[in-house]
Amino acid sequence: MENDAVENEPGTPQRRPPIRRRVLLASVAGCAVLGGVLALLPWGTGGTGTPAPAPGAQALTAVTTGVPAALPDLAVLIDEREKRLRTHPRDAASWAVLGTAYVEQGRRTAEAEYYPKAEKALRTSLKVREKNAEAMDGMAALANARRDYRAARTWSEAALKADPKRWTVYPQLIDAQTGLGDYKAAKRAADRMLKLRSGPAVLARAAGVYRDGGRREDAAAALSDAAAGAEAPAERAAYLERGGQLAWERGDLDVALRHFREAVRLDPDQRAALAGQGRTLAALGRTTEALNAYRAAFAKQPNPEYALELGELYESLGLGQAARVQYDLLRERAARAAAGGVDEELVLGRFEADHGDTDSAVRRLRAEWRSQPGIAVADALGWALHRSGKDTEALKFARVATDREHGGTVRSALYVYHLGMIERELKRPGAARRHLQEALRINPRFSPTRVPLTEEALKELGEPSLEDVPDMDAKPRRK
Repeated sequence: MENDAVENEPGTPQRRPPIRRRVLLASVAGCAVLGGVLALLPWGTGGTGTPAPAPGAQALTAVTTGVPAALPDLAVLIDEREKRLRTHPRDAASWAVLGTAYVEQGRRTAEAEYYPKAEKALRTSLKVREKNAEAMDGMAALANARRDYRAARTWSEAALKADPKRWTVYPQLIDAQTGLGDYKAAKRAADRMLKLRSGPAVLARAAGVYRDGGRREDAAAALSDAAAGAEAPAERAAYLERGGQLAWERGDLDVALRHFREAVRLDPDQRAALAGQGRTLAALGRTTEALNAYRAAFAKQPNPEYALELGELYESLGLGQAARVQYDLLRERAARAAAGGVDEELVLGRFEADHGDTDSAVRRLRAEWRSQPGIAVADALGWALHRSGKDTEALKFARVATDREHGGTVRSALYVYHLGMIERELKRPGAARRHLQEALRINPRFSPTRVPLTEEALKELGEPSLEDVPDMDAKPRRK
């Protein structure tokens, strides 16, 4: 019954006109890659006269090859597929494309109402054709977008069973394994992906695995190559945004801001980069610009995470009423996301721990840890336990989030700050001082509210005493 499918579907990749680009990699402290600066300068089209693919065809190519697509192009693709399916309701491939496009639309806009539409389209594709790797791949992407990592892993494995060489499944499997805290499995999936495929999309996804494994130099190099090799502006903008986030995490604010601004210039719908600008400008003390960037990002992509960051920025400026407005918006957006099947318990737990009901935060995050024991959840649960006065238990989770043996290899100033503050409360001054100092080394301006608390705590802890210095001559205890 699939003979209704159109032959020669639009979207076959065409050779693009040559693009002039320049990538500048500068070194910092002798490390050429870690301090890599990606400065993509203006480019133009060549003189070949080859027409660019139509918007729907561009989005089709992006959706089926696992790369970011421009929002206007996605809208055209969705409209085209919906029209086709009215006359060809048993076209399994078109149902799979439509569902995957809905997932990307929901992810880019933070509008969870696209996700039930995506699920309906993808399940229809599977009903028309049961052994359908394209639809299974889409279901895995949908589950990841909803933060249902167990379902994402199940669908990814099913898709690979149906089509072992389908490389676009591996990014979904990597995200699922990471969300479940299985970093070794995520690395294995990345290694298999790299054997199957090369190119910008693969490099960008591998960069995330390198970053999670503490290999920031490799992550920066991979993102540089991905951005240099990307052809479509929306794809290049997405990789620049990730490069900006990596630069932000290591405290290289000028580089981060340059990445974020270039990403927005290339793709005005790149709202994650706009929020990144807000984060970076706030750290630079340019608060008016930061507020404007955050507001613009939230207006077009009302992500609860942005509402939390903007609320905390207002708090740091002493604007309590404005902060409360943002926190109300956070709850509202999280509720709307939940109606679309999205798990927002992590951001809600983080919010409640610092600004609301700490007991509620602990309950939410305990449940989240049982179902999805990733590093981000370990950190959030440890902090919620600390805020509720359960510091001994809190220390266990804070160590999981930062202990390399347990997968906590992400170089996160926030995670190390949480660990140091918990140790301070437990009267462990040496460890607390060491970790709080490390947080500032990782990123000296990682938070407008937490950096002053870090500095105040270090001042209170004072200089190290002889009691803080380990006795190198002491004999090890027998176990």
